[in-house]
Amino acid sequence: MKIAIIGGGAAGFFAAIAAKENHPQAQVILFEKTQKLLSKVRISGGGRCNVTTGCTAIKALVEAYPRGGRALKKAFKVFHPKHTMQWFESRGVALVTEADNRVFPVSNTSQTIIDCLIKETQKLHIVIQTGKGVQAIVATTGDRLRLEFSDTDTSPQTFDKVIVATGGSPKRSGLAWLETLGHHIENPVPSLFTFNMPDEAITELMGVVAPQALVSIQSTKLKADGPLLVTHWGMSGPAILKLSAFGARILNEQNYQFNTQVNWVNTPNQDHIISSLKDIAAQHPNKLLSSIKAYDLPQRLWLYLLQRSDLPATKKWSELGKKGIHKLTTTLSNDVYRVQGKTTFKEEFVTCGGLSLDSIDMTTMQSRTCKNLYFAGEIMDIDGITGGYNFQAAWTTGFIAGRCG
Repeated sequence: MKIAIIGGGAAGFFAAIAAKENHPQAQVILFEKTQKLLSKVRISGGGRCNVTTGCTAIKALVEAYPRGGRALKKAFKVFHPKHTMQWFESRGVALVTEADNRVFPVSNTSQTIIDCLIKETQKLHIVIQTGKGVQAIVATTGDRLRLEFSDTDTSPQTFDKVIVATGGSPKRSGLAWLETLGHHIENPVPSLFTFNMPDEAITELMGVVAPQALVSIQSTKLKADGPLLVTHWGMSGPAILKLSAFGARILNEQNYQFNTQVNWVNTPNQDHIISSLKDIAAQHPNKLLSSIKAYDLPQRLWLYLLQRSDLPATKKWSELGKKGIHKLTTTLSNDVYRVQGKTTFKEEFVTCGGLSLDSIDMTTMQSRTCKNLYFAGEIMDIDGITGGYNFQAAWTTGFIAGRCG
């Protein structure tokens, strides 16, 4: 039995290992079109590799996927984050779950994960060939599949099973070779991006983090909460990235030109904010606005919001009055900024779209139109928010695709 894996990323490696472990007599060959293996693993988490998430309740887990969550529900019962952690730990990789539920290697370097995966392929005698791009898959007699390569020096090869794990394609044209086999394609658009605000003064606060913000997009129902990071180009952080993921198609249709509303204290009820501000004024009447912050916001952000509310930082809390409290409440709860473009998050390009899940049997990851052809990872119309969810989808689908057939 000959098994081909197309793609040398997280899903491809995991599929190759699962295939060999479940079919020990098979010859397993992994083809990667570039000279680099596991490139996204290397840069993930700022070079630390956010291996998976500490979220283990399947109901909560699937909610982290703007696309594909429902389809992954049964798959996660087969291989979920606990399985991922056990898999790596049983192979000598110590892991740590941080306060925000992100899971990293204790070594704090992605090289540990890369070394582990490569060591496993070597131990199992999986053949890895780099610089081998596949340009076509052709069904042949006996339900076998022939791979045709983009370089003319490589002759076509025939396999009993093929797993495609080439990652997301930024353009539909990059999926044409699968569309010709009868698969449906969901147009790819970017997901997980930050907001550019070239005309907004808030960029002067670069580096400041609002610990708990609620962000929404005007004229839509899109909302997300979490930490918000101010950058030199605009806004980032978990709240913005989550919003970009769930709003990927809507924001693409708006050509990334829209207004975003920021509730800096994640308190939708303005009466609660007014009450909190009145309490501060009553308890600290002679203190300056600059010296007593509401909601423990960062000092630089607090001073900026006072200025944005036309309130002098030297004013006393007792002098704020009803009008001043109303101004500050409005700024804290409904601060509007103009977004004019996006920036990819830390080079970790994630796509919304790809191979439609209607074309795949999600219990096996096998193609519904081409027997013995399987898929794993981001090539499918599956994507999650940040926090290890995209890698978990890669490990899960790779594991299932590898063991089936």
